[in-house]
Amino acid sequence: MQETVSIAIIGGSGLYHMEHLENIREYDLDTPFGKPSAPIVAGTLEGMRVAFLARHGIGHTLTPSEVPYRANIYALKSLGVERIISVSACGSLREEYAPGHIVIPDQIFDNTRSRIRSFFGDGLVAHISTADPYCSDLSDQLEQAVRAAGATVHRGGTFVIIEGPRFSTKAESHLYRSWGMSIIGMTAAPEAFLAREAEICYATMAHVTDYDVWHVSEAPVTVEMVIRILNQNTRIAQDAIRHLVRHLKAERSCECDHALANALITQRERIPLSTLRTLRPLIQKYLPS
Repeated sequence: MQETVSIAIIGGSGLYHMEHLENIREYDLDTPFGKPSAPIVAGTLEGMRVAFLARHGIGHTLTPSEVPYRANIYALKSLGVERIISVSACGSLREEYAPGHIVIPDQIFDNTRSRIRSFFGDGLVAHISTADPYCSDLSDQLEQAVRAAGATVHRGGTFVIIEGPRFSTKAESHLYRSWGMSIIGMTAAPEAFLAREAEICYATMAHVTDYDVWHVSEAPVTVEMVIRILNQNTRIAQDAIRHLVRHLKAERSCECDHALANALITQRERIPLSTLRTLRPLIQKYLPS
């Protein structure tokens, strides 16, 4: 019998090999959009059922553009997830955002090119609002948790998302800085937009691993550099997650849980039955079968 899990963490393997995680259960799910990146691990943490998903697969086998974002979000929605914390590596585009710091951004600039960004189509059109792509209420709670874990945290800023898997050229990095971007990464888009379509609150704990390639007195970013900082910050991330779960508000007070209320535009009689069936977990309360 499938349980209900209300909060999920999407990140690396160090986040589900957590101390004090009990009653662990693994879900090898399938979705209309394929299989998720990895089996979803659910466990009891601080008295709450929490789901963990390795975004890039077990052993990091998926490039940022190969991540099955729709399958990941759909699978979490099917488990009853209402809140997602994304734990990501990022490069800093600001002097004051130093390696080892954590940023909780409030905006996204999607500079990817080849990714499917929506669940909708195939006869059902939805225009979701993403003016503020992150849930401010969940981000507030995450900020408090990260501070309680003892990290240096910056609240706000724009996360520019690039296609990857390569790192930026110096010309690109300088351009993003001139645009006013704050941090740079490869996975928040379309993940955040799909979470909004699924009416799931979404916030990011972005770990600064480097200064990208713009900083003249710092070495250009390398994989070794990214992994070293992430390993150093694993304990901070685990402590922050435990604190967040322990103090998480029981009820959502944001607008994320009715994001689709005014977004569906297609006439009901024009929507193919197959599309209604595929998207049932997302649209059931607006288009009941």
